[in-house]
Amino acid sequence: MGAILGVILLDETVVSVALPTIRAELHLSRLDAHWVVNIYLLVLACFAGAAGRLGDILGIRVLLGTGLVIFGLASALGGFADSGFSLLTARAVQGLGAALIFPLSLVVLIQSFDEKERGLALGLYGGIGTIFLSMGPLVGGLLTEYLSWRWIFWVNPPIVLIVAAIAWKYWSDPPHQPEHGFDWKGLVMLVPGLAAVVFGIMEGPDRGWTQPEVLVALVTGLIFLVLFVRVERNRTAPLIAISLFTNPSFAASNMILFTAQFGKIALFVFGASCFQSQLGYSPLAAGVALLPIAIPQIFIAPMAGKIADRFGTRQPSLTGTALGTVAVVVVALGMHLETAAVIYAGFFLWGCCVPFLFVPPRRAIMFSVPQDLHGQASGISMTFQLLGGTVGMALGSSVYAITGSFPMVFCFVAAFAACVLAFSYVSLERKKTPAPTST
Repeated sequence: MGAILGVILLDETVVSVALPTIRAELHLSRLDAHWVVNIYLLVLACFAGAAGRLGDILGIRVLLGTGLVIFGLASALGGFADSGFSLLTARAVQGLGAALIFPLSLVVLIQSFDEKERGLALGLYGGIGTIFLSMGPLVGGLLTEYLSWRWIFWVNPPIVLIVAAIAWKYWSDPPHQPEHGFDWKGLVMLVPGLAAVVFGIMEGPDRGWTQPEVLVALVTGLIFLVLFVRVERNRTAPLIAISLFTNPSFAASNMILFTAQFGKIALFVFGASCFQSQLGYSPLAAGVALLPIAIPQIFIAPMAGKIADRFGTRQPSLTGTALGTVAVVVVALGMHLETAAVIYAGFFLWGCCVPFLFVPPRRAIMFSVPQDLHGQASGISMTFQLLGGTVGMALGSSVYAITGSFPMVFCFVAAFAACVLAFSYVSLERKKTPAPTST
């Protein structure tokens, strides 16, 4: 499961350093190039929660196998793309496959370990994932510079086949008897709502915020999302259990995941772009420049799980969020000064914080719900995490389009993170609580 999580996370960032090359070869606009990253994140965010709920109903084995097949085929097609439209289509389908895999792989992990060891397991699992994710720009730079950007996609299918064979042979679903069906009505409101809002935010600076298509997208998306929340609050078996957010720790932990993904995507996409367009780095050199984010995670991720098991989630989560905010400010300062050493320092500090932005909050989320809601809780946490990436990419693109400044993008990220830190300080549980056993 760690390997396939790594591949999914790798695909979030592996294209970041290849975007200038892809843009030139396929004749894409700047905004279209950003959509190559964001359409994957958007589809992944839209359907991750649905996959978690479907896993509770249908079982994990079949759904996980289906997701692996979709992801592998879409990856192969992405490598053969001969136009912007075909690449964006492949990336969207790839995001759908990833959405089926991502939350279910976490459920497999949670149900395979004893409660007392789940923090450590999440740390190791997260460590594998963050290493793959952080290595994405380096891998992308190597493949782009020495082979072709198309190999970014072609390396996925063999890995997917191996993982699918192992999962199909060794994993069997525990007995379950779902009481309710799938919330199709909620899905129909959530997907167009998120898609319309993200489209409006990304397209606003280029098309004009007062253009009819932008205004219609934003208003329509917000209406769909408001209706989604109202409907979900009254459903017996909702797609996303809005009632869970009445637990302050659950809400704050999800917001930390949102912020962590926001910062991560900003660093990898806009950081790689800054190194290439502003500092004149090659794709490979830009990938190497992002290594200070990856290196500390190799050693700290397992420790984060142990610390959460021993001391609870509040202090590790708050410390990680506070230092992560400082790290982003340092990156912004380094970009303003055009001083690589300062940027590297910010990258390294962020890399030290990342495990504490993902492992303790996710542990808190999974421990705050009974086992029969683990699929849904996983889906919600993944949805919020991925929304941080897709909304963050949209907002970052808008800030850059308006200001033309990489430092301003990171100042915006830091301001948002500071607000989440304040909310988390008053919301996170101050003592360790055992996980509920059932409803």
